Amino acid sequence: MPQLRVALAQVNSTVGDVSGNARLTVAWVRKAREAGAHVVVFPEMSLTGYPVEDLSLRETFAQASRQAVDALARELAEAGCGDVLAYVGYLDQDEVGPRDAAAALYGGEVVARQYKHHLPNYGVFDEHRWFKAGQTLDVVRLHGLDIGMVICEDIWQEGGPVSALGEAGVDLVVSPNASPYERSKDDIRLPLVARRAAEAKAPLVYTNLVGGQDDLVFDGDSILVGADGILLGRAPQFTEHLLVVDLDLPGGGHAAEGEFHGLRVRRRVLGTEPVPAYEPGPEAPISEPLSDEAEVWNALVIGLRDYVQKNGFSSVIFGFSGGIDSAVTAALAVDALGPENVHGVSMPSKYSSEHSRSDAAELARRLGCHLRVEPVADMVDVYVKQLNLAGTGLAEENIQARTRGMLLMALSNLEGHLVLATGNKTELAVGYSTIYGDAVGGFAPIKDVFKTHVWALARWRNAEAEKRDETPPIPENSITKPPSAELRPGQLDTDSLPDYLLLDDILDDYVEGDRGYEDLIAAGFDAETIDRVIRMVDRAEYKRRQYPIGTKITFKAFGRDRRLPITNAWREGAQR
Repeated sequence: MPQLRVALAQVNSTVGDVSGNARLTVAWVRKAREAGAHVVVFPEMSLTGYPVEDLSLRETFAQASRQAVDALARELAEAGCGDVLAYVGYLDQDEVGPRDAAAALYGGEVVARQYKHHLPNYGVFDEHRWFKAGQTLDVVRLHGLDIGMVICEDIWQEGGPVSALGEAGVDLVVSPNASPYERSKDDIRLPLVARRAAEAKAPLVYTNLVGGQDDLVFDGDSILVGADGILLGRAPQFTEHLLVVDLDLPGGGHAAEGEFHGLRVRRRVLGTEPVPAYEPGPEAPISEPLSDEAEVWNALVIGLRDYVQKNGFSSVIFGFSGGIDSAVTAALAVDALGPENVHGVSMPSKYSSEHSRSDAAELARRLGCHLRVEPVADMVDVYVKQLNLAGTGLAEENIQARTRGMLLMALSNLEGHLVLATGNKTELAVGYSTIYGDAVGGFAPIKDVFKTHVWALARWRNAEAEKRDETPPIPENSITKPPSAELRPGQLDTDSLPDYLLLDDILDDYVEGDRGYEDLIAAGFDAETIDRVIRMVDRAEYKRRQYPIGTKITFKAFGRDRRLPITNAWREGAQR
């Protein structure tokens, strides 16, 4: 049977950096050619980065993208890579509007352009706003083999492009993807690709983007699956990688053109001579999927690293309180940026316990990062005395948090660090944070991590360190002590909130599952507790809108996944 060596270029693009992404593409096509590949497949919109959001509506950006893909074809030929068929994702625009496109580059020219047909309009996706759907499929024949293409959502929806290619006939399907990470997504991805390969009656090449873009992280996990559903190769998660796979393909001599499943199939012949017989390389690696905690940790690390570095920062600063949230944030930051680029600030007030101060110092010692102590008691007293806040309760408590926030922003302006907010998803859900206080910052690394999961991640990270004979980064006392904001004498989180195990269980149903009051009652939760939690969640929408963005790891993160009005008189269960 005819042979073909295919490379999957799992790369980390930067949105808007068209010239930098073009250089990245040339470098990885060179690697593919050096590996003997005949075809190399890049992720969806790899030339522009993804998602470009409303940049897709900016005509100058679309023009720059199209010009860049034309120039890239010539650059690849000049670099000696013109004999490699390269599939590159980019933004196009025609008389209909902007297009999520992929181009096939060969011999110094663009030999095919295809537009994404299925446009997702759910969760974080607004593609009906950004793009117009494509209605054609371009099949190219290279070395006597017919190669069809589908783009990302085209494999996630039933019918359409994959069915059309299966009926028209192809020997291989390539699929550029930009599929954001969320927990347990891999449980869906591989079976889906296997089904689509069977539907196409051909092996399917699934190349996914890797890296962070604002609140999204792409995990890579690129795969190649045979027509029989057998996994032939898998790239590792959360890292750039070139996966090279040798294929023996039937070479069916397909010729059908015209309309299939409402899409027009077009064909172009680039070459009919089979590749001269060669000795296949080593069997393609099949990387093992990461465990759940390892997967989440890596997602949070790469999300933080790319947000910091792609936005021109090199270092971060935030409060070291001695508690679990700041400790996990610190460990993530050190893993992402290195200890020399992490600046902790201990900001004790008159209510700060000795163990909070010592736990913050121990955390910095274990991580090897910077720590300074900036007491806030005198600063707080100025506000308390001038505004007569003593004994007022919430106003006096919150001025402490806001003083700390102001201090961090001043140091950020002075020294150029990015401020991190250390709040978790549970606190954000119920509004247990001080707006303009502990909510200040440019990025919130654990924003989409429930409190109980924060503890689980801390234990996992410490256990991983012990496996490597390293010092566990997070002090045990930060994990085991009862959490407290320490804004008044003897304060504990449980003074204001239900037990976190119970609270996270309710929030998982109400926020993630969109379950109503009666559903929560049926699940066995206490009516009074349900009322209390729902009321806190619904009233905190204004805080969430003003909170920094942070890495999405769950099915429904606060932000684009969950869009509720701030001014909202509806109360779940109020009509019962």
